[in-house]
Amino acid sequence: MSDTDLAPIREAVRALCAGFPGEYWRKLDRERAYPGEFVKALTEAGFLAALIPEEYGGSGLTMTAAAAIMEEIHAAGCNGAACHAQMYTMGTLLRHGSAEQKQRWLPGIAKGELRLQAFGVTEPTSGTDTLSLRTTAVRDGNSTYVVSGQKLWTSRAEHSDLMLLLARTTPREQAKKRTEGLSVFVVDMRTVKGLTIRPIRTMMNHATTEVFFDNMQVPAENLIGEEGQGFRYILAGMNAERILIASECIGDAKWFVEKASAYAKERVLFGRPIGQNQGVQFPIARAYMQMRGAELMVREAAALYESGKDCGAEANMAKQLAAEASWAAADMCLQTHGGFGFAEEFDIERKFRETRLYTVAPISTNLVLSYIAEHVLGLPRSY
Repeated sequence: MSDTDLAPIREAVRALCAGFPGEYWRKLDRERAYPGEFVKALTEAGFLAALIPEEYGGSGLTMTAAAAIMEEIHAAGCNGAACHAQMYTMGTLLRHGSAEQKQRWLPGIAKGELRLQAFGVTEPTSGTDTLSLRTTAVRDGNSTYVVSGQKLWTSRAEHSDLMLLLARTTPREQAKKRTEGLSVFVVDMRTVKGLTIRPIRTMMNHATTEVFFDNMQVPAENLIGEEGQGFRYILAGMNAERILIASECIGDAKWFVEKASAYAKERVLFGRPIGQNQGVQFPIARAYMQMRGAELMVREAAALYESGKDCGAEANMAKQLAAEASWAAADMCLQTHGGFGFAEEFDIERKFRETRLYTVAPISTNLVLSYIAEHVLGLPRSY
C-alpha cells in the first residue's frame, strides 16, 4: 500500500487515540490495570482484525497497513502492547490452520467476541532457546493431548480467551531434526482445566504472567497443522511480531522527538529557547535521523512479509534498529526535559519505561546479532 492509501488509516487511528489521552494511561500505569476500554475501541473500529481476511469478517489488510496502525498508536502516546499479539499470532493460524479451525475462531476474533492475545512460547529455563522448551503435550487416545509444564512472560493471558501454545510432542532425543518435535495448539482458556495464571509485576504496565499447565487436556482438533512441525509454523508469526513491534518503536521514537522538539522551542533559559543551543539541537536531530533510518528497514521487512518472501533477516534487523532508535529517542527526550522529564504528568517517564522493553524482547540484541552473523554473513554458528 502506498502512503496515500495509508493516510486514511493513519488518520482514523489518530482520531481514535485522541480519546485516550495521557491521563488515561497514567491512571492505568499507577494501578497496573489493563486498558480494556482502549482495546474495545480498537476492536470495534476493526483495527485488531486488520490481518484477518474479509471472508472471516476481518479487514484483509496488508502487513504494511497493520504496521502503520501500530506505529500511529504509539506515536499518539498510547500503548499497543495491550493487544498487538492479536495481530501477529494470526500468521500461524492463517497460514497453517485448517479451514475448519479458521472458520471456528477467526470470525469471533474479528467481531471482538474472542480474544487471541496470549502467545505461550518462552519458558524459565529456555528463554529464546525455543528448541529447548520442556512443556510437553502427550497424546492420550485419539481425541486429547495432555499438557504439562510452565510458560513465562506470557503477556495478556488474564485478558485473552485463546492462547497459541507451543509444546513438545516428541522427546528431543527422539526427534529426527532439532527443529522438529514441537507442536502448536490453540488453547481455549475459558473452559480448560489444569491451567493456572500468575501475574508478574514489572517496571511497566505490561499485563505479563507466568502460566502453569497441570495435566491440562487440549482437544486433538486444536492441533495446528502437523504434529512435530510447530517450530516452523511459529516462525512466520515471530517475523510478524518483530515487524509490528518495530513499528511500535518507530511510533515511540516519533512521539519522543516531537515532544522534545516542542519543549525545546518553548523552554526559555538565559533569555533564549533551549532549542537554539546546538547542545540541545543535535541530540534531537540525531534521534530523528536514527528513527528515519530504522523506519526504512521496517518498511522493507513489511513489504517482504506481505509478498510471501523470506524476511527473517529484515524482520530481525527492523526490530533491532527500531528498538535502538526508540530507546535513543527516549533518553534524548528525558535529557531535553531535565527534571520535568521525571514528572509523571509529562508522560515521558512512562513511555521511557515502556519502550525500554524492546531492546530485550521479543528477542534479545545478542540473538539478533548472532542471527545476522550466521545467516546473512556466513559466519560460524555461535550458539
